[in-house]
Amino acid sequence: MNLDNLFDIKGKEILKKKKEHVFIQGDKNNSLYFIKTGLLKAYYISPKGKEFVKSFITEGNIAINLSSAYFEKPCTFSLQCIEDTAMLEIPLSLIDAYRKKNHDLSNQVIDLLLEFSLKKEKREFEFLCLSAEDRYKMLSQENSDLLKRLTQNDIAHYLGITPVGLSRIISRNSVSFL
Repeated sequence: MNLDNLFDIKGKEILKKKKEHVFIQGDKNNSLYFIKTGLLKAYYISPKGKEFVKSFITEGNIAINLSSAYFEKPCTFSLQCIEDTAMLEIPLSLIDAYRKKNHDLSNQVIDLLLEFSLKKEKREFEFLCLSAEDRYKMLSQENSDLLKRLTQNDIAHYLGITPVGLSRIISRNSVSFL
């Protein structure tokens, strides 16, 4: 058995509308979600009310708040649909029970955790070592299709800058043909 089979057999289909939350920072959530269609953003709200976008999750990917699902703690971030979204939900405890009995599934979970770790390492590097303009250029090159689906506000919050700062970066990087 692999994770796809487990989602097919045990997954509960969830349909969410644009702007609906899957979970909210501070709540508890014990599930792993496979995104069939749609787009979500994972974001933090600071104590002062400022939004910071952690990541965007597209179709074919997994979403989870590990500290809540594994340690039963409050969610450290919120997960909101940017588009109407269809997903499959499965409790992490169920995956964990099957993983302990199935070597292939266990290896797949390890691969998934490595993928999460590598994405987090890349994101940390970008924030610590690159300018906002370089982060924007990298995002544009690697995810041009994704940018078309996002608001300028969400892009700015992902880059850690204001929407006005993003407008300036876009202006400096747009190519004009005379």
